[in-house]
Amino acid sequence: MPELPPVVDAEWVGAHRDTLVLADVRWFLDGRSGYAAYLSGHLPGAVWVDVDTVLSGPPDATGGRHPLPQPASFAEALGALGIGDGATVVAYDADGGPYAARLVWLLRRTGRPAALLDGGLTGWPGETETGAVVLPGARLTPVQWPQEALRSADQVAAGDAIVLDARAADRYSGVHVLPTDVRSGHIPGAHSAPWSANLAPDGTFLAPEQLSAHYRGLGIEDGADVVVYCGSGVTACHDLLALEHAGITGAALYPGSWSAWSADLSRPVATGVEPG
Repeated sequence: MPELPPVVDAEWVGAHRDTLVLADVRWFLDGRSGYAAYLSGHLPGAVWVDVDTVLSGPPDATGGRHPLPQPASFAEALGALGIGDGATVVAYDADGGPYAARLVWLLRRTGRPAALLDGGLTGWPGETETGAVVLPGARLTPVQWPQEALRSADQVAAGDAIVLDARAADRYSGVHVLPTDVRSGHIPGAHSAPWSANLAPDGTFLAPEQLSAHYRGLGIEDGADVVVYCGSGVTACHDLLALEHAGITGAALYPGSWSAWSADLSRPVATGVEPG
């Protein structure tokens, strides 16, 4: 199979179905159960991947609500689900991929073929099935997270990079506050770049040239140092994949994101619609 792009459509999935492992990564900010939604109907053969336990380590004030899992834990958990070395993974969630993006980005950054299903479950034209899918266990070799793809809070604070905030605009401005956030607002200097802006009205990704124009409008040029964050390092991966889809490579993730930044009272906070 040629090098996999970060986003593939349902037609492509149908044509390559026998060579893929499908991953359902539904997760809901309002507390609904992603697993219950998976059991009620998912793509045929798809396994469920839990954002909280498979794609994240235990939460803490320093690492935020969804710190990156240890590479060995990540590999072991995916192997238990049947995702092993050599697997090509296509992941989806309820809509346009804000949570499935975390799995896809982690796999791609460790050299593994993975892509988002464009449009997610709502864009799937085929049949679905109910109940849990159990695949044979597999061996996935642990790979360390590449440090060039990550940034710490101190590196973000240094102000040397263009910083993008992938949260909704009302969370960026500080108008809407999650109960789990210590403070509201955004990292001073960060530009508002909601993950939802990567999508067309039908929930599919904008064309690469449209994405390129969108991000270049935020001041991103070829070779720029770009860091993306969100609430807890999950939906930021949607922006990271959109940047890659647009041909803009090298952007990094601040894993702790707002949940870690806002919990550190020594860190400054900006509010309003401007970077500050």
